Amino acid sequence: MADPSLYGYFRSSAAYRVRIALNLKNVPAETVSVHLRKGEQRGGAHLALNPAGLVPVWREDDGFTLGQSLAIIEYLDELHPEPPLLPADPRLRAWTREIALTIACDIHPLGNLRVLERLTSEFGADAGARKLWYRHWMALGFTAIEARLAQTAGRHAVGDAPTLADICLVPQLYNARRFGLDLTLYPRLVAVDEAARALPAFAAAAPERQPDSE
Repeated sequence: MADPSLYGYFRSSAAYRVRIALNLKNVPAETVSVHLRKGEQRGGAHLALNPAGLVPVWREDDGFTLGQSLAIIEYLDELHPEPPLLPADPRLRAWTREIALTIACDIHPLGNLRVLERLTSEFGADAGARKLWYRHWMALGFTAIEARLAQTAGRHAVGDAPTLADICLVPQLYNARRFGLDLTLYPRLVAVDEAARALPAFAAAAPERQPDSE
Protein backbone atom coordinates (compact mmCIF):
# COMPACT_ATOMS: atom_id res chain seq x y z
CA MET A 1 0.00 0.00 0.00
CA ALA A 2 1.32 3.44 -0.92
CA ASP A 3 1.94 6.10 1.69
CA PRO A 4 -0.86 8.63 2.22
CA SER A 5 -0.49 12.01 0.52
CA LEU A 6 -0.54 15.45 2.07
CA TYR A 7 -1.54 18.17 -0.39
CA GLY A 8 -0.27 21.52 0.78
CA TYR A 9 1.88 24.56 0.18
CA PHE A 10 5.13 25.31 1.96
CA ARG A 11 3.87 28.61 3.39
CA SER A 12 0.37 27.45 4.33
CA SER A 13 0.22 27.55 8.11
CA ALA A 14 -2.56 24.96 8.10
CA ALA A 15 -0.42 22.53 6.10
CA TYR A 16 2.52 23.41 8.38
CA ARG A 17 0.46 22.18 11.36
CA VAL A 18 -0.15 18.81 9.73
CA ARG A 19 3.52 18.42 8.82
CA ILE A 20 4.46 18.92 12.47
CA ALA A 21 1.93 16.33 13.61
CA LEU A 22 3.17 13.80 11.04
CA ASN A 23 6.74 14.33 12.19
CA LEU A 24 5.85 13.97 15.87
CA LYS A 25 4.02 10.73 15.07
CA ASN A 26 6.74 9.55 12.67
CA VAL A 27 4.06 8.87 10.04
CA PRO A 28 5.34 8.90 6.43
CA ALA A 29 3.40 10.80 3.78
CA GLU A 30 4.03 11.89 0.23
CA THR A 31 4.07 15.66 -0.16
CA VAL A 32 2.07 17.05 -3.07
CA SER A 33 2.53 20.77 -3.68
CA VAL A 34 -0.50 22.93 -4.48
CA HIS A 35 0.80 26.37 -5.48
CA LEU A 36 -1.58 28.83 -3.85
CA ARG A 37 -0.08 31.90 -5.51
CA LYS A 38 -0.70 30.35 -8.92
CA GLY A 39 -4.27 29.45 -8.01
CA GLU A 40 -3.81 25.69 -8.27
CA GLN A 41 -6.18 25.25 -5.32
CA ARG A 42 -8.97 26.53 -7.57
CA GLY A 43 -8.24 24.09 -10.40
CA GLY A 44 -10.52 21.20 -11.21
CA ALA A 45 -8.08 18.52 -10.07
CA HIS A 46 -7.78 20.00 -6.59
CA LEU A 47 -11.47 20.84 -6.26
CA ALA A 48 -12.22 17.18 -6.94
CA LEU A 49 -10.22 16.38 -3.78
CA ASN A 50 -11.46 19.31 -1.72
CA PRO A 51 -14.45 21.30 -3.00
CA ALA A 52 -13.56 24.06 -0.52
CA GLY A 53 -10.50 24.84 -2.64
CA LEU A 54 -8.17 24.91 0.36
CA VAL A 55 -5.11 23.12 1.68
CA PRO A 56 -4.20 20.90 3.35
CA VAL A 57 -5.88 17.78 2.04
CA TRP A 58 -5.10 14.30 3.35
CA ARG A 59 -5.58 11.47 0.85
CA GLU A 60 -5.17 7.76 1.47
CA ASP A 61 -4.55 4.99 -1.04
CA ASP A 62 -8.20 3.84 -1.03
CA GLY A 63 -9.40 7.32 -2.00
CA PHE A 64 -10.33 8.53 1.50
CA THR A 65 -9.81 12.29 1.71
CA LEU A 66 -10.00 14.75 4.56
CA GLY A 67 -9.66 18.52 4.69
CA GLN A 68 -9.25 20.95 7.59
CA SER A 69 -5.96 20.72 9.45
CA LEU A 70 -7.40 20.10 12.91
CA ALA A 71 -9.62 17.29 11.62
CA ILE A 72 -6.59 15.71 9.95
CA ILE A 73 -4.46 16.07 13.08
CA GLU A 74 -7.09 14.57 15.40
CA TYR A 75 -7.60 11.72 12.92
CA LEU A 76 -3.85 11.04 12.96
CA ASP A 77 -3.86 11.23 16.76
CA GLU A 78 -6.58 8.57 16.91
CA LEU A 79 -4.82 6.28 14.43
CA HIS A 80 -1.39 6.78 15.99
CA PRO A 81 -1.94 7.59 19.67
CA GLU A 82 1.74 7.86 20.61
CA PRO A 83 2.89 10.42 21.42
CA PRO A 84 -0.48 11.93 22.38
CA LEU A 85 -1.20 15.43 21.13
CA LEU A 86 -3.75 16.16 23.86
CA PRO A 87 -3.08 15.91 27.62
CA ALA A 88 -4.82 13.23 29.66
CA ASP A 89 -6.29 15.67 32.19
CA PRO A 90 -9.69 16.97 30.96
CA ARG A 91 -9.00 20.58 31.92
CA LEU A 92 -5.61 20.59 30.27
CA ARG A 93 -7.16 19.00 27.16
CA ALA A 94 -9.78 21.76 27.12
CA TRP A 95 -7.16 24.49 27.46
CA THR A 96 -5.10 22.89 24.71
CA ARG A 97 -8.11 22.95 22.41
CA GLU A 98 -8.90 26.52 23.43
CA ILE A 99 -5.45 27.71 22.36
CA ALA A 100 -5.56 25.71 19.13
CA LEU A 101 -9.04 26.96 18.25
CA THR A 102 -8.19 30.58 19.05
CA ILE A 103 -5.60 30.30 16.30
CA ALA A 104 -7.47 28.09 13.85
CA CYS A 105 -10.87 29.79 14.19
CA ASP A 106 -10.23 33.36 15.35
CA ILE A 107 -6.83 34.41 13.98
CA HIS A 108 -5.86 32.35 10.96
CA PRO A 109 -9.01 32.70 8.80
CA LEU A 110 -8.73 36.51 8.78
CA GLY A 111 -5.24 36.32 7.29
CA ASN A 112 -5.97 33.54 4.83
CA LEU A 113 -4.81 34.28 1.28
CA ARG A 114 -8.34 34.38 -0.13
CA VAL A 115 -9.40 36.91 2.51
CA LEU A 116 -6.38 39.13 1.85
CA GLU A 117 -6.98 38.92 -1.90
CA ARG A 118 -10.62 39.91 -1.36
CA LEU A 119 -9.55 42.94 0.66
CA THR A 120 -7.61 44.09 -2.39
CA SER A 121 -10.11 43.19 -5.10
CA GLU A 122 -13.18 44.57 -3.32
CA PHE A 123 -11.82 47.33 -1.11
CA GLY A 124 -8.57 48.37 -2.78
CA ALA A 125 -6.32 47.41 0.13
CA ASP A 126 -2.64 47.56 -0.77
CA ALA A 127 0.07 45.36 0.72
CA GLY A 128 0.57 47.72 3.67
CA ALA A 129 -3.12 47.81 4.52
CA ARG A 130 -3.33 44.03 4.32
CA LYS A 131 -0.46 43.72 6.80
CA LEU A 132 -2.12 46.17 9.19
CA TRP A 133 -5.37 44.18 8.95
CA TYR A 134 -3.74 40.87 9.78
CA ARG A 135 -1.51 42.27 12.52
CA HIS A 136 -4.62 43.68 14.25
CA TRP A 137 -6.34 40.28 14.43
CA MET A 138 -3.17 38.45 15.41
CA ALA A 139 -2.58 40.91 18.25
CA LEU A 140 -6.07 40.38 19.65
CA GLY A 141 -5.70 36.61 19.59
CA PHE A 142 -2.16 36.61 20.91
CA THR A 143 -3.17 38.79 23.85
CA ALA A 144 -5.73 36.19 24.89
CA ILE A 145 -3.32 33.28 24.42
CA GLU A 146 -0.53 35.07 26.30
CA ALA A 147 -2.85 35.38 29.31
CA ARG A 148 -3.83 31.71 29.10
CA LEU A 149 -0.19 30.62 28.92
CA ALA A 150 0.34 32.17 32.35
CA GLN A 151 -1.80 29.28 33.63
CA THR A 152 -0.77 26.48 31.29
CA ALA A 153 2.79 26.87 30.06
CA GLY A 154 5.72 24.78 31.13
CA ARG A 155 8.44 24.22 28.60
CA HIS A 156 5.66 24.05 26.02
CA ALA A 157 2.27 25.72 25.73
CA VAL A 158 0.47 23.28 28.01
CA GLY A 159 2.95 21.57 30.30
CA ASP A 160 6.30 20.16 29.30
CA ALA A 161 5.40 18.10 26.22
CA PRO A 162 4.34 19.43 22.81
CA THR A 163 0.61 19.35 22.17
CA LEU A 164 -1.92 20.47 19.62
CA ALA A 165 -1.51 23.96 21.06
CA ASP A 166 2.18 24.12 20.04
CA ILE A 167 1.34 22.60 16.66
CA CYS A 168 -0.94 25.58 16.00
CA LEU A 169 1.16 28.23 17.72
CA VAL A 170 4.41 27.72 15.83
CA PRO A 171 2.96 28.29 12.33
CA GLN A 172 1.04 31.31 13.58
CA LEU A 173 4.20 32.84 15.06
CA TYR A 174 5.84 32.23 11.68
CA ASN A 175 3.03 34.26 10.09
CA ALA A 176 3.37 36.96 12.73
CA ARG A 177 7.03 37.44 11.84
CA ARG A 178 6.24 37.46 8.11
CA PHE A 179 3.69 40.22 8.63
CA GLY A 180 5.89 42.25 10.97
CA LEU A 181 3.94 41.94 14.21
CA ASP A 182 5.85 43.21 17.25
CA LEU A 183 6.16 40.17 19.50
CA THR A 184 7.69 41.89 22.51
CA LEU A 185 4.28 41.96 24.23
CA TYR A 186 4.06 38.16 24.13
CA PRO A 187 7.09 36.76 25.95
CA ARG A 188 5.40 33.48 26.87
CA LEU A 189 4.36 32.88 23.28
CA VAL A 190 7.88 33.59 22.08
CA ALA A 191 9.36 31.24 24.69
CA VAL A 192 7.14 28.25 23.87
CA ASP A 193 7.61 28.88 20.14
CA GLU A 194 11.38 28.83 20.58
CA ALA A 195 11.23 25.62 22.63
CA ALA A 196 9.05 23.87 20.06
CA ARG A 197 11.10 24.96 17.05
CA ALA A 198 14.17 23.45 18.70
CA LEU A 199 12.57 19.99 18.38
CA PRO A 200 13.46 18.03 15.22
CA ALA A 201 9.80 17.37 14.37
CA PHE A 202 9.05 21.09 14.29
CA ALA A 203 12.31 22.09 12.61
CA ALA A 204 11.80 19.61 9.75
CA ALA A 205 8.29 20.97 9.13
CA ALA A 206 9.43 24.57 8.71
CA PRO A 207 8.43 26.23 5.42
CA GLU A 208 12.02 26.83 4.33
CA ARG A 209 12.73 23.10 4.66
CA GLN A 210 10.00 22.04 2.20
CA PRO A 211 10.64 20.90 -1.38
CA ASP A 212 8.40 23.62 -2.83
CA SER A 213 9.96 26.43 -0.81
CA GLU A 214 10.61 29.49 -2.98
